[in-house]
Amino acid sequence: MRLPASLMAAVAEISREDGTSINQFVTTAVAEKIAAMKTAEFFSARGAGGDIEAARRLLRRDGGQPPEPDDALEPDQ
Repeated sequence: MRLPASLMAAVAEISREDGTSINQFVTTAVAEKIAAMKTAEFFSARGAGGDIEAARRLLRRDGGQPPEPDDALEPDQ
């Protein structure tokens, strides 16, 4: 793979500071980019099948039962 000199210098500096190889840095960067793109694709596909009016009806409905005592969160210690 070929990178412009400025990018290669930045990658070399970051990987040196991180204690990793340039190959490991590039591999991780590519994996992160693919994960981000796949995540965006997933949510786009899920959103396309959504029913906005059904969601609004759900949000406008009367409330249900109050929370049970066991539903309360423990205070921070």
